[in-house]
Amino acid sequence: MRSTVPVARVLALSLLIVLQADRLHAQPAVVADEPDFLAAEPDLRAYVEEALDRSPSVHEALARYRAALQRVPQVTALPDPVVTFNHALRSVETRVGPQRNSFMISQAFPWFGTLDLQGQMARQSATARYHLYTARQRDVIAEVKQAYYNLAYVDQAVRISEEEQSLLEHYEALAETRYATGQGLQQAVIKLQAEITKVMNRLEMLAQQRTTLAARLNTLRDRPPENALPSVAPLSLPEVTLDLAELYTLGDLNRDELQAATALIEGAERSIERARKEYWPTFNVSAGFANVGRRDDPAGQLLPPPDDGKNPFTVSIGLTLPLWTGKYRAGVQEAADELVARRHSYTTVRNDMEFSVRDAVVRIQTLEAQIDLFETALIPQAEAALRATEAAYETGQLGVLDLLDSERVLLDVRLIDARYSSDYLVALAQLERAIGTSVPHQ
Repeated sequence: MRSTVPVARVLALSLLIVLQADRLHAQPAVVADEPDFLAAEPDLRAYVEEALDRSPSVHEALARYRAALQRVPQVTALPDPVVTFNHALRSVETRVGPQRNSFMISQAFPWFGTLDLQGQMARQSATARYHLYTARQRDVIAEVKQAYYNLAYVDQAVRISEEEQSLLEHYEALAETRYATGQGLQQAVIKLQAEITKVMNRLEMLAQQRTTLAARLNTLRDRPPENALPSVAPLSLPEVTLDLAELYTLGDLNRDELQAATALIEGAERSIERARKEYWPTFNVSAGFANVGRRDDPAGQLLPPPDDGKNPFTVSIGLTLPLWTGKYRAGVQEAADELVARRHSYTTVRNDMEFSVRDAVVRIQTLEAQIDLFETALIPQAEAALRATEAAYETGQLGVLDLLDSERVLLDVRLIDARYSSDYLVALAQLERAIGTSVPHQ
């Protein structure tokens, strides 16, 4: 009975280590917090939330993150124990009887800290996957906002063009009246009709653009491309704070690609420590017993030994001999070179972040100045010029060409102002993507 105690202790110790490893290294799946983004329009916010909820690419990135998490319990668990059964085709005769067969169970134990380092490496890899998942969310937000703002421009251009068409039709009726009373020329009516045709052609082109943009927005939301979307109301421009130092700091803290690169650097550092563990041996603990029958030979039956037919129990400890150090040095160097590559990758991502922030800020500031110029000077001036030209045309002081020139100037500045407003919001969305969070605003 005493011989069975060491075996039980060894088996219990092996089982305890396995259970502790599973308990310590199992990691639950983590779900990302709701991304912060700037969207004053309720329908835009609804589009973004729907895209985040339904986007196949976002779900793909989330699944890859969850798959990476499952590597942790795999790499932190002990190797599977090995059970061996030996059966003697010809029994081995011993003093206490014939040895017929034997059983053995063995468990390998890597050097101290090896499994923990493997777990840290897997967790850092999963963390990088998590940040790539949140980066994909940011991509979807930026894509939805860009499609929405471009759609808003097209809808505004349609409204402006329809107002222009209505105005030209008014001019046409006025020109026909003057022609009928002998105060005007038929040429004026024809020119106005040609201008109305141009507007109608522009409206058709805008309708085609709207179909494409609506299909893009539907696709981002995982909806059929042909689904109808309501017209987008005129956009309001938020007041934002564009301090480069603050934006760079926000980018360092929130840019998902930077967080992923940081996690990979930490994983590469653990990889060097893991490679150094290869210089140390792996232990193997075994326990077993042999099935021994009672002696049936005449001498054994006449004078049986005290331990006749008793099964022997064995415990053994072995270890590997890491003699070929060349391959271990190569493994450490490989891990060190990978760490260098990860650090350069981080620098590349950070440089790209700073460039994207700087580029977006310059475009936003330029567009802001242009919008202010158009709305405070050019549009009021064009409207005043058109009113003066209309009055002169009605009194016969100016012809229809002067009227059309003034009307075209007002149309152009209104369309350009609408385009600049859309571009301004697209640039804000790109800045938001560059820093990985909402742009500071009032």
